[in-house]
Amino acid sequence: MEKLSERTIEERLDKIEGWEYVNGAIETTFEFKDFREAFATMTHIAFECEVQRHHPDWNNIYNTLNIRLSTHDAGGVTEKDFILAHAIEKIIESA
Repeated sequence: MEKLSERTIEERLDKIEGWEYVNGAIETTFEFKDFREAFATMTHIAFECEVQRHHPDWNNIYNTLNIRLSTHDAGGVTEKDFILAHAIEKIIESA
């Protein structure tokens, strides 16, 4: 998978609300009602990550989930990251 240019990344970010390009990755933060809801959503996202064989750098503190996506093999953001970001957004919308 080929690394995207910063211009392409910024153009694609215009189509996915709440995500930004920071230090070579795209990232976002979600806030949930409580820890249980955050963890349940993380579990749902984890199953999607396994299907896509692409895994985020993420952390969870109580009801907050921070997600950071980049393709380590490519040394930056690729199409894979945007595919996963869109899938994550669909999961969040359905939660």
